[in-house]
Amino acid sequence: MAGFIIKVFGLSTLISVAIKYGAPYLKVSETNTTAFIVVLLPSILMAIALGLRSRYPKF
Repeated sequence: MAGFIIKVFGLSTLISVAIKYGAPYLKVSETNTTAFIVVLLPSILMAIALGLRSRYPKF
C-alpha cells in the first residue's frame, strides 16, 4: 500500500513540475471556448470511462 502511495505522490510531483515549467511554453489562446473545454473535458472523459466499465466489467 505504501508503494502505491509513493507512486501516486511521485507522479503528482512530476505532473506539477511539468505544468509549472512547461506550461508557459504552450501557446494556448485565452478564449471562453478553451476554458469551457478545459473545465468539461475531465468530467466527459470520466463519464466515458465509467460508462465503458459498467457496460464491459472486464474492461
